[in-house]
Amino acid sequence: QSAASVVGSKEGSGPLKEYFDMICEDSMFGEKTWESAESTMQKEAATLAIGKAGLTPRDIRMVFAGDLLAQTIASSFGIAEMGIPFYGLYGACSTMGESLCATSSHFATAEKEFRFPLGYGSQRPLSATWTVTGSGACVIGAKPPCSCSLPGSSPLAHTNGYAAITGITTGKVIDFGFHDSLNMGGCMAPAACDTIHRNLEDFSRSPEDYDAIITGDLGMVGQHILFDLLAEK
Repeated sequence: QSAASVVGSKEGSGPLKEYFDMICEDSMFGEKTWESAESTMQKEAATLAIGKAGLTPRDIRMVFAGDLLAQTIASSFGIAEMGIPFYGLYGACSTMGESLCATSSHFATAEKEFRFPLGYGSQRPLSATWTVTGSGACVIGAKPPCSCSLPGSSPLAHTNGYAAITGITTGKVIDFGFHDSLNMGGCMAPAACDTIHRNLEDFSRSPEDYDAIITGDLGMVGQHILFDLLAEK
């Protein structure tokens, strides 16, 4: 029924900047720690999505939310404070895709947990991806928000246009034995290839049948690996 997004300054200067609801120049989001900043960012995205749907937190029956941090602490200390029954989810890059929930990541918290704290000053190789500082949230209902957004009409013509899920291909764990935390694109490309290939086979479709095929954060190196693997298929 609605969706909202909040991002940091780096994302706000990129090619998708016109599509974000809020761009915050302060990557700390007014907080004292990176983790608190991510919690604040995710709560702001959820609040915006609820408001755009013309609802209040009391109208939401339950919230599904996740992030990249251990025990989903960004969600637990952020959106969960809204007083809505809460389900914590973890799917790494797939968290939003697998559930249309509220989710977030923050470059500084992810680097600190998975690689090196920023204060360490390590040199980043070209294969290193840059974790997004951003949060997205969706409000899901059982019915379309208005009769004008029925299948066959263009949902983009309405500010409250909706998305309908018509089919799903669930990914598998594909492990090629990579151990380089600074080349996550190379680690994830085999699974992305397998899922895309099986989706096209499941529904007897070709890439041209889609407006876009969007993966997790493969980066430039991982994208080239993905294309090579798909060419072999």
